Amino acid sequence: MDERFAMRQNRLWMLGLLAAVAVTIGIAGCTMAPPPEPPVAKVEPKVDTMFGEERVDNYYWLRERGSDSANVFAYLEAENTYTDAVMGHTDDFVEELFQEIKGRIKETDLSVPVKRGDYYYYSRDEEGKQYKIYCRKKGSMDAEEEIVLDVNMLAEGKEFMSLGPYEVSPNHKLLLYGTDEMGNERYKLQVKNLETGEMYPEVVENVSSNATWANDNKTYFYTIVDDAWRPYQLYRHVLGTDPEKDVLVYQEDDEGFWIGVGRTKDDQYLFIGIGSKTTDEYRYLDANNPTGKFKMIRAREQGVEYSVYHHGDKFYIVTNADDAYNFKVMIAPDRKPGKKNWKELVPHLDEVKIDGLDMFENYMVTYGRKDGLRLLRVTDMTTDESHDIEFPEATYSVRGASNPDFKSELVRFTYMSLTTPQTVYDYSMKTREREVMKKREVLGGYNADDYQAERVFATADDGTQIPISLVYKKGMVKDGNNPLYMYGYGSYGNCDDPWFSSSRISLMDRGFIYAITNLRGGGEMGRKWYENGKMLNKKNTFTDFIDCGEYLCEEKYTNPDKLVIMGGSAGGLLIGAVINMRPDLFEVAIASVPFVDLMNTMLDESIPLTVIEYEEWGNPNIEEYYRYMNSYSPYDNITSQVYPHLLIQSSLNDTRVQYWEGAKWAAKLRAYNTGDNKLLLKTNMGAGHGGSSGRYDYLREIAFEYAFMLDCLGMN
Repeated sequence: MDERFAMRQNRLWMLGLLAAVAVTIGIAGCTMAPPPEPPVAKVEPKVDTMFGEERVDNYYWLRERGSDSANVFAYLEAENTYTDAVMGHTDDFVEELFQEIKGRIKETDLSVPVKRGDYYYYSRDEEGKQYKIYCRKKGSMDAEEEIVLDVNMLAEGKEFMSLGPYEVSPNHKLLLYGTDEMGNERYKLQVKNLETGEMYPEVVENVSSNATWANDNKTYFYTIVDDAWRPYQLYRHVLGTDPEKDVLVYQEDDEGFWIGVGRTKDDQYLFIGIGSKTTDEYRYLDANNPTGKFKMIRAREQGVEYSVYHHGDKFYIVTNADDAYNFKVMIAPDRKPGKKNWKELVPHLDEVKIDGLDMFENYMVTYGRKDGLRLLRVTDMTTDESHDIEFPEATYSVRGASNPDFKSELVRFTYMSLTTPQTVYDYSMKTREREVMKKREVLGGYNADDYQAERVFATADDGTQIPISLVYKKGMVKDGNNPLYMYGYGSYGNCDDPWFSSSRISLMDRGFIYAITNLRGGGEMGRKWYENGKMLNKKNTFTDFIDCGEYLCEEKYTNPDKLVIMGGSAGGLLIGAVINMRPDLFEVAIASVPFVDLMNTMLDESIPLTVIEYEEWGNPNIEEYYRYMNSYSPYDNITSQVYPHLLIQSSLNDTRVQYWEGAKWAAKLRAYNTGDNKLLLKTNMGAGHGGSSGRYDYLREIAFEYAFMLDCLGMN
């Protein structure tokens, strides 16, 4: 850091902390608390040299939660105190927004029951309770209710509670489930006897988010995570035995790969899925023979991805092998599934990307994408005839729901759009008729006809057309004076389809336009769309977002003084990069659990997920990638300029994006920001990557975000 900042910050370090605390407690003899002063992080330069280039990190100490925890926690608490002080005048407004948002949800509600065997399984919410209650009824929904698991009871006296693995045994007598009480996504695995309500004594710690039963109803498999949060070991446990004696079935030693475990829909096989960002390997085992040896389907080959499904005596395989970049479907005999026996069933198509399959006794459902929109294609396996399920709106989001009944002629899916609330359908694959099983109620008088959705395209510098989905209240005038909330992500091939949000109504009813950008690096427009926004093409994600913002201003949807942007996790990296590149284009920015300290994280293999992430961002130990990544890393490219209003939200127990990324980013921005816009850091001291676990706490977080940006725009 420049000397002019270093001396100033070291002098103000303790003063900043004391001032922030003084705001809350007041000062004796004063009738009014002094205006809040922001915390100023102390400067302790840490110097690294890479490829002849010196990099200085003045705030490295903020990651030393162990050896320097007192100072770290003092700084985080001071930032929270400062945020509370700056936003204190909006407390009533936050409560108003919270009540608005909460008032649109049906607080006591029931999910659509799913039939498994003789039981109908469902979950329900009760007014005033933070968590779901999982239930079932035997025979019909008129039967007496059995409570399988009440998460509210598990959460009593705890600040955080998240449910991980949740698997009912094949005979429906046992529940295997995992709980996370910190937000670090390391689960405690237990078994409940559903007939007696008693808990089995054995408990397994440090489990990842998946586990599965074998068909004998006493053996289950689970995966353990290493220090880098990578699921790397698969164990087999038998009920009634000591977990210390569980059998290690498989260990993945390549730090670029992780493992998972599951079972086929027809209950014939167990799978070990082994994968990196670009390469897959599957092994299978007869589910009736849990002590047997898992066999290979196809050994890993760099760049070859595949997923496996079972039907009859064949494996159905979705793969990108042999340059099928949008994927194709192959079949292989389940007794000899090696790649030499793979035969093509559904060819690769340039215009359609295949994402996955759902197998039924007489039907196959293909999930894919065409022209940037979701596609569901039904194939009658007795006639080989196929048809696409049609949807009523020009832009929408659809995904498969729970379809555990292998013999069913119905496929259940969930549909929504920017104006249509989430709707669950049962679709007859035989008659092509559909039935609405449940449409999420939006209370408070919501009428979809009062709102308008559209899809537009911004043109990137290289001519690429970037899709933007918009929704707003009818009557909006394109005069350039509308506030606009623009969301972006653009990483990992993830798809941001047009989704419905009842919270969003609070913005639209205040005149906001809501925009979802489909940037390169996402997967909306096919596999190449993803490839053109990762590794050495990553800057396309940022310039696409900027081009979208410029387009929306040029087309008079909004103007830079009313443009709000938001992104979380890798989307937080997007926000950090674009406010470095074009701070003048945005008035307000919100970054949630932001991955902004790219270089320090990707150069430290001890941090969770680092090695796995090489295939997304690049390996900075290679000079070409180091130079490129360092040229856009948000933390490393902060400069002396006026930044937009900025709200940074982090979580102390986040294992995906460490809390210190947001903390260090805030500290460095304070040193370089030449403007007087708000710069706030809010750290959730008892949660992980997803924020608060309780549904009301989560809604309050949304209300706080909305209050922040509305306050910055003078709309409160």
